[in-house]
Amino acid sequence: MQQYELLTKSYINGEWVSGDSGRVYKDLNPYDNSVIAEVNIASKEQMEQAFETAAAAQKEWAKSNVEERKAVVEKAIAYLKENREEIVQLISRETGGTLLKANVELHLTIEVMEEALHYTDEACAVREVSTGVEGKVNRIYRLPLGVILSISPFNFPMNLSMRTIVPAIVLGNAVVHKPDIQVGLVGGVVLAKAFEQAGLPAGVFNMLLTDVEEMGDDMLTHPIPQLISFTGSTAVGRHIGGIAGRNLKRVALELGGNSPFVVLSDANVDQAVNAAIFGKYIHQGQICMIINRIIVHKDQYESFVSKFVERTKELTTGNPLDPSTIIGPLINERQLEKALGYIEEAKKEGVTVALEGRREGNVLTPSIFIDVKNDGELAQKELFGPIALIIKAESDEEAIEMANDTQAGLSSAIFTSDLVKGEQYALQIDAGMTHINDQTVNDAPNIPFGGNKSSGMGRFGNPWVVDEFTTMKWVSVQTKERKYAF
Repeated sequence: MQQYELLTKSYINGEWVSGDSGRVYKDLNPYDNSVIAEVNIASKEQMEQAFETAAAAQKEWAKSNVEERKAVVEKAIAYLKENREEIVQLISRETGGTLLKANVELHLTIEVMEEALHYTDEACAVREVSTGVEGKVNRIYRLPLGVILSISPFNFPMNLSMRTIVPAIVLGNAVVHKPDIQVGLVGGVVLAKAFEQAGLPAGVFNMLLTDVEEMGDDMLTHPIPQLISFTGSTAVGRHIGGIAGRNLKRVALELGGNSPFVVLSDANVDQAVNAAIFGKYIHQGQICMIINRIIVHKDQYESFVSKFVERTKELTTGNPLDPSTIIGPLINERQLEKALGYIEEAKKEGVTVALEGRREGNVLTPSIFIDVKNDGELAQKELFGPIALIIKAESDEEAIEMANDTQAGLSSAIFTSDLVKGEQYALQIDAGMTHINDQTVNDAPNIPFGGNKSSGMGRFGNPWVVDEFTTMKWVSVQTKERKYAF
């Protein structure tokens, strides 16, 4: 048994504590439903303790210097690297992701931590600006917000947790973190252990293994956190945004997507297929940036469909711990039933079935539907599964119009041989990110990651996250006696 499976506790004020709600959650392996661990759910009283602890600890942590903060992050990185093999195995077992996905997730987690080392000193920077008042010195200080509430999802729990946690901490904030309970070990326990081993002062990072049934909205309405960072569905994001607005809290929301993958008339079809296969099926399609709609110019349509279907048929499915597996299980029965429902919905819409998926245990093999209507119900939903929709466009201009015909605006992609035209079209797509001659699932710690429209608010990445997780303060010093009008 792995060390993390034995450490199924919340982490509050530097102590590992068992949840005292009286409820127990069984953490299941999505592939075979075997029990990985049993978790005692943390209570509202423990939530209150976590927030109060964080508020007290933050005041002292804000006084720490750059070297202290960097040393903690460097040691936490070293811990993750030293325990890489065990962590990768756990990511695969708890999220249902393949070993490829697990390695990618750990790599991205470490990358975002290493990037944080480059802006740790931003919280200590002071700018001087001049004004028209004689003898006045104006200093602009960047200060921590205080306590940040982090709520992360089930699909990439380690990476999507750390991209909030590490910038918050290096910028002088404290954190109360709630991972999705389905992936509480890799989304919470492993991270708490890393910071504990790194010597982060008690209370600066607190992690609660709990759920919405226990907490309701109490974490969101609590007066202590100054910012709520949430990654998840648009519906929940709207709910959180509404509560935050009423309570005048900041938010960092990365929400649902409906990413278009546009193949223009002059595209290299073979390379477009290669990219679409990866960008549609990595982690069974359970990624906010995943390709949701494939929009292909009519001149390339038949060729693309034929090659895409044949490549999809070659993908291996099954146990994610098998290194040859490309498509593993969906995260739970509810998501699986939801995906099967989309397949039935596609048939009712009358679209053509180019490849029909089937359920094999908790694994859903790929489905491909062609001649899909871009404004149909199916194309307007975030599918979050190995289901591909291919849409025909009569012109390049129509393809771009179709790409924009959605309430979401997270990621997007365009394939073309004309890079100048491709970049012009990229600027016309209303999304936070557009990738030319690549697929939609891209991330890096030094880009402004985030979405437009209903896909979210705020940007992660250096240096944009610095503005999100700090506040500015103007301090003026009048060095000469000032004469006033009265």
